[in-house]
Amino acid sequence: MTNKNQKRIHTSNLEILYQDQWIVVINKPEGLLSVPYSGCSQKTAINILEEMMRKKGLVNSKHHPFAVHRLDRDTSGVMMFALSRPIQQKMMNNWQKIVTERLYRCISEISKNADAEILSNHRGIICDELAKNAHHIGFVPKNNDKAKNGRAFKTVEAKTHYHLIEKNEKFALFELELETGKKNQIRAHLSAHGFPLAGDIEHRAKTNPFSRLCLHARTLEFYHPQTGEKMKFEIPEPVEWSELCKNRK
Repeated sequence: MTNKNQKRIHTSNLEILYQDQWIVVINKPEGLLSVPYSGCSQKTAINILEEMMRKKGLVNSKHHPFAVHRLDRDTSGVMMFALSRPIQQKMMNNWQKIVTERLYRCISEISKNADAEILSNHRGIICDELAKNAHHIGFVPKNNDKAKNGRAFKTVEAKTHYHLIEKNEKFALFELELETGKKNQIRAHLSAHGFPLAGDIEHRAKTNPFSRLCLHARTLEFYHPQTGEKMKFEIPEPVEWSELCKNRK
């Protein structure tokens, strides 16, 4: 297995961790959209990559970045793009086989109603189904929750494996692995069990210790879609996160 440690390229706080003729792997900063939405005028990760490639004369109608997965705007960390339509389709159609490990780290608040089982067992899986509200934010609906039209929310299956690494009275550091990849899945699942992510106003967090959503895509391991080589990229979360969650008693 190759753990790529090539010289990193920084542009607008975006790092290129690895690039060949088929794929590119980046470290996306928080606050940057992965891809544009309809009517979006902001720069996104895919726009910046294309500009970088265009300056090197590497862009044409068939060879430019194509999204194969996304990170939320406020999530930082390792992300991959295909560089042609056939590679994009190959990766999207075989994502579960190609990607062997995808780990996140986050800081969560420990609320008064935090799930006692998670606090005591430290490892497990959250299987709550997810819905979207009127603002397209993912959440776990309660049994009596209804949409504005009075009907039950349409839900989708979602599974999040968690490992509570460190905690004190106020905060917990989690490592998470997604079995499914739904919008806002980690944020919604942890919030529903009394662990809203620090800085996550949309899921009613009460603190914002680092002036950002404390969610980071730490590890991406996969088989190269063209060569079959096993590759792993890992960017640790800020060291301050662990310090915040240490039990100092």
